[in-house]
Amino acid sequence: MKLLVIGSGGREHALAWKLSRSNGVEQIFVAPGNGGTASTPRCRNVPLQATDLDGLLRFAQEAAVDLTVVGPEAPLVAGIVDRFRAAGLAIFGPSQAAARLEGSKAFAKAFMERHGIPTARARIFQDLAEAVAYVEGMETLPVIKASGLAGGKGVLLPETVQEAVAGLEAMLVHGRFGPAGATVLVEERLQGPELSILALTDGHTVGVMPPVQDHKRLLDGDRGPNTGGMGAFGPSPLATPELLDRVVREILEPTLAGLAAEGAPYVGVLYAGLMWTAQGPKVLEFNCRFGDPEAQVILPLLEDDLVPLLRACIEGSLDRFLPRWSSQAAVTVVMASQGYPGAYETGHPIHGIEDAEALGCRVFHAGTVLQRGRPVTAGGRVLNVTGVGACLEEAAALAYAGVGRIHFPGAVYRRDIARRGHPGAASRPPEPSSR
Repeated sequence: MKLLVIGSGGREHALAWKLSRSNGVEQIFVAPGNGGTASTPRCRNVPLQATDLDGLLRFAQEAAVDLTVVGPEAPLVAGIVDRFRAAGLAIFGPSQAAARLEGSKAFAKAFMERHGIPTARARIFQDLAEAVAYVEGMETLPVIKASGLAGGKGVLLPETVQEAVAGLEAMLVHGRFGPAGATVLVEERLQGPELSILALTDGHTVGVMPPVQDHKRLLDGDRGPNTGGMGAFGPSPLATPELLDRVVREILEPTLAGLAAEGAPYVGVLYAGLMWTAQGPKVLEFNCRFGDPEAQVILPLLEDDLVPLLRACIEGSLDRFLPRWSSQAAVTVVMASQGYPGAYETGHPIHGIEDAEALGCRVFHAGTVLQRGRPVTAGGRVLNVTGVGACLEEAAALAYAGVGRIHFPGAVYRRDIARRGHPGAASRPPEPSSR
């Protein structure tokens, strides 16, 4: 069996690693991949960008690819699944119509309101004066969100009304986030801890994954700018069986039913970013793919072969292949380049990955390339160091032991990943939202 994984980050390395352990897999192509996928058994990078839909389709046909797995959101929103299906190729992910849940926060908000899915109240604007007037009339400070794809960074949490107005002007007038910020949501700011619930689905059956908590802010204590994610842990102690059942009944199943009723049945990974408020779980955002770095926590806990699960989603038979998960816990710590999420240097040699893996860590590459067979930095988020253990404390200790073995100039990482998951953390006062 030949597989194609689309993407170049830590999520795609985690997918390639997990798929390489599947029975019957002969070759995995990763487009474009990174330094980690280049050295994963049975994997080969191909020089095609994730947004090159024509090139990817042509390659899949010429290489006789049996199954394609899409990592990032951009090709899904651009309609790659529709293109592959029209050509008779098996591909895992939602259609372009269904992927609007992530591609347009304005669409997602209106969709949730139509179908009674719990979420924060919001207004949608394209005109600066109207948006400013609305913000100045609010009783509390809002969250401001770019409607389109902004790499996980299109959310502003202003501390004053003046900051909110400046953020709106930056998006609507000065083009911050480009076309993604041409439409903005001004949303009420919810209070409570955040939780990520991901599920495999064939459009009918929901296979919930271990609940994960992400750390979006750059610095310890959830300070600093938003990033694509500086680490994650799971399963979250916040997600009791009762809470998960409520999320399935009140959010995931109504979302699938609503999309099907609107002619856009959803197949793939449905990711609900939630806030657990005093009124219960509310949706902050939907994503239409595995999260990053959530995948680097979830996939090491999957006890089943991944390929049959993906095929069951595509074929509508997930009810016969519900996934089995380890009882252990996992923690991943992101090592980033100095300056991220702003400007940063690349090309720095990375040392110690083999030492970290010798401890038992799984090191997933995100922003790396190989030069003369050795990894060097090539992105903002460089590595994901994942530890698996009997509990979160054990998994975090292993992950940080691995981080301590790895070195590259200017390496930046948080030192408090999973701390909020330790015993008693669930009863602490809610932390400020990082979305």
